[in-house]
Amino acid sequence: MGNQVVIAVGTFILLLTGLLLGYVLSQLVLGFLAFNLLTFFGTLSLILIFGTLYYVLFWQLRREQSRPSTPSTISQGIPTQVEEGSSDSYLKNRLIAKLSGDTAAAERLIEQAKETYPGMPENWYCERVLDDLESDRQRE
Repeated sequence: MGNQVVIAVGTFILLLTGLLLGYVLSQLVLGFLAFNLLTFFGTLSLILIFGTLYYVLFWQLRREQSRPSTPSTISQGIPTQVEEGSSDSYLKNRLIAKLSGDTAAAERLIEQAKETYPGMPENWYCERVLDDLESDRQRE
C-alpha cells in the first residue's frame, strides 16, 4: 500500500511540474515572459524537480517489479518461511508448494541435483528441480 501511495503522489507531482515547466518554457519562447535571473532559476528548478521525480518514480516502479511475489501457500495451509528479498528461500518455498508441503522430498530432490550437477549456486538447484517437476507433469 505504501508503494502505491508513493507512485500516485509522485505521478501527480510529476504531471503538475511537467505542466508548469511546459507553460514557462512556452511563455519564454513566445516572448511573453522576459528572460532574467528569476525566470532562469525558476525554469532550472522546474527542470531539476521534474527530472528528479521522473527518476525516483521509475526507480520505484522498477524496484517494485523486480521484487518476487511470494507464493500464496498460506491459503493452502502450508507454512512459509520466506525472507523478504531472498530468492533462494522463495524458490525453495515454491518447490515445497509444488510438492504439497513435503519439505523432506524437496530437500532430497535438491541433494540429488547437487550430486548430479556439482558446483552450482543454491538457487540454480531449486530452479532445476522446479523445471524437472514441470516437465514431468507435462509428460503425464
